[in-house]
Amino acid sequence: MFVGHALLAFALVGGAAALLADRRTALRLGIVAAAFAAVPDVDMAYALVGLVGADGGVMGTVQSFWAASTAVHRTITHSLLVAPVAAALAAAWLHGRRDSTHSWLSVAILLGGGLTAVAAAVSGALGGAVMAVFVIAAALVAEGVGRYTTFGARATFAVALVGLLSHPFGDLATGDPPAFLYPLSAPLVTERVALSADPTLHLLGAFGVELAAIWAGLLVAMWLLERPIRDAIDFRAVAGAGYALAALAIPAPTLEFSYPFVFSVLSVGMIGVVPRVRLPDVEIEPPDAVGAALTGLAAVTLAGAAYAVAYVAL
Repeated sequence: MFVGHALLAFALVGGAAALLADRRTALRLGIVAAAFAAVPDVDMAYALVGLVGADGGVMGTVQSFWAASTAVHRTITHSLLVAPVAAALAAAWLHGRRDSTHSWLSVAILLGGGLTAVAAAVSGALGGAVMAVFVIAAALVAEGVGRYTTFGARATFAVALVGLLSHPFGDLATGDPPAFLYPLSAPLVTERVALSADPTLHLLGAFGVELAAIWAGLLVAMWLLERPIRDAIDFRAVAGAGYALAALAIPAPTLEFSYPFVFSVLSVGMIGVVPRVRLPDVEIEPPDAVGAALTGLAAVTLAGAAYAVAYVAL
């Protein structure tokens, strides 16, 4: 859900802001929300230790990476209690840096230090280190907001809050449920949302949710940019339907063993970057970035749907 988290926040903030402000402002607010929505996943940095000494080829390396990620992922940085503090930290940092106000910078540092200290007390040195990375990432996003936009501390706090609060809910169908109330030990959700009793259909459903979030963000972006989406998607995307044959070639995927499916179905998106050939003069026309992204996403969507149909039929 790495991309889905960001684009869902973009859709929520950008779409709502367009009702209250001009489209350019809404677009920028959406981008800021997307950046903050991506911050909680910096806890995956710890998973890099899984790459050290990993053995067993590509699949062994991937499995080691994800195994290491389970130590802290969706816990410390995915809390509904931590999010408001982190949003306040970002707003204080932006205000202090923009106005050279040392008192507000001190507030931001105290909030960040407090979060890190609490995480270290509750989860040990690893928890403190992960929270420190999270705090630094939030401050860096705020630094970018201060440099490249004119948004004030209040707008930054509100947008950051939406991005940080929306993130954990996107993980309810994959893996263990987030620790919504960290650092409290009381769980808000004890089990992930089951989309199907069949583990393969559950994975395909979670994949569909991810694609829906990505589509929501891109559709809002196209609306804000006033670009027709139909003209951006090339007919070649229908080739993605051929991925149905993969149901005969790869093992049925599950959350525990999804790599062959995920890597292969995402590779279908490369259709979007293939240049168009215009006949009869054989003119080669490379697609623009927007057309390549939307055509590739359409191909992946068709590929996922075709695989699901083939899996059920078989």
